[in-house]
Amino acid sequence: MKLGFIGTGKITSAVITGICSSNISYKNIVISQRNKSISSSLKKKFKKITISNDNQEIINSCDWIFLSVTPTVGEKIIKNLKFKSNQTIISFISTITLAQLKKVIKVKAKIIRAIPLPPISLKKGPVPICPPNKKVKDFFNKIGTTVEIKNEKSSINFWSTSGMMAPFYELLRVMTDWLVKRGVKQNDAQKYITSLFLALSEDAVVNSKKDLKYLVKESQTPRGLNEQGVKELTKAGFYKSLEKTLNNIHKRLNK
Repeated sequence: MKLGFIGTGKITSAVITGICSSNISYKNIVISQRNKSISSSLKKKFKKITISNDNQEIINSCDWIFLSVTPTVGEKIIKNLKFKSNQTIISFISTITLAQLKKVIKVKAKIIRAIPLPPISLKKGPVPICPPNKKVKDFFNKIGTTVEIKNEKSSINFWSTSGMMAPFYELLRVMTDWLVKRGVKQNDAQKYITSLFLALSEDAVVNSKKDLKYLVKESQTPRGLNEQGVKELTKAGFYKSLEKTLNNIHKRLNK
């Protein structure tokens, strides 16, 4: 199987890194030269990668095509490309729907939308796909955890929550800086904060069959520090603001 990537941004780099360190069987990976720094870095790092400066050439030579460009670029270039009906096309583009993709791709190829996130480079994290497809599911299960979604409208909910990555990292940054301002060394502060939240996330995964309210309750003691933290952030509207932001992202994706 030959894999072709149109677009070489951070997500492409993360997915390819995951693929190349997995047991996925593939003949070679052809990537576009759009981001010369990332494409050359990937070629140096992994043996089975070739670079092409022609998107049509990538389509002509590959079985699976991954569309990993911005919506603006996607709208410009996809309509001018000629795909094959026996290809599997996987789109990482956030705001171009299946109906829109089918219209511009024209041929009756298998078209799947997927939402891989940066931790896929570590072979970790969820990968929502829509519509369900066994081969694509098995593929992403080797570099993450595939979540099959039958309804594209429902998949937008997952796209919306993926917009919380940067806010999460910003939360870690604020707490790290807070420690640094109080005399803790940068490396120690960052190591502590990232390790703390890694442990909390792993604990949440282990207890994922329980309602998350359980963890919220169990992590507090009467008049304790965590009780104070939740109460003050709730009173300040932190969590309502979070929900409002998710709603705004969702609206943008529904346009």
